[in-house]
Amino acid sequence: MNQDRPLGPPVPGFTPPPLPQREPIEGRWCRLEPFEPARHGPALFEAYRGADEVWDYMPTGPFPDLAAFMAWAEPAAQADDPLFFAVIDREDGRAKGLASYLRITPAQGSIEIGYIAWAPSLQRTRAGTEAMLLFMARAFALGYRRYEWKCNALNAPSRRLAMRLGLSYEGVFRAHMVVKGRNRDSAWYAATEADWPALKAAHEAWLDPANFDEAGRQRRSLSDLTRPVLVATG
Repeated sequence: MNQDRPLGPPVPGFTPPPLPQREPIEGRWCRLEPFEPARHGPALFEAYRGADEVWDYMPTGPFPDLAAFMAWAEPAAQADDPLFFAVIDREDGRAKGLASYLRITPAQGSIEIGYIAWAPSLQRTRAGTEAMLLFMARAFALGYRRYEWKCNALNAPSRRLAMRLGLSYEGVFRAHMVVKGRNRDSAWYAATEADWPALKAAHEAWLDPANFDEAGRQRRSLSDLTRPVLVATG
């Protein structure tokens, strides 16, 4: 190969993966269900009640009442991209969060997780963390090579969460969007198929019941387990 004209390595055997389907994804602490507003909407609205900050960086919300939430949810749930799932906490069987696959690009083996709206009752829980693992695991199991996460560059909690989950920082796209009439610079994070075996092992080690004491306190943090996988932080 001419060293003055470098090319990327071949990707032998790559074929575009299938689209994710509307089917449940089962976990130990939570279950992902294809979003059905009639089934999940009232419980979600109640879970979000009084937590308008959930919507600060979202393109929609907050919603003043259930009717307004359902007016958004019903067409959103029909879309194939973004493809929404409700997060069901197995402890009480209630829907407590939403997230979606989006910018699904099988030809390039790329898929994004986004529109992550965790109610306070799902935040900082094993169910909430496991939901993120389930989304990522399904994407790589389908054959996607790249799993993306983008967020408002001002959204410090989202940026910390991306790295806690093991997604590496890739930079900031300036003036990337206009959201609710305001400029949005977007921070990009991603994991690749090469990262996945180590990330899967890290998540499974964190979720193992042996990693928690009798009071439910973690013995080792997920950040400690995923940090060695990160290519870059920011």
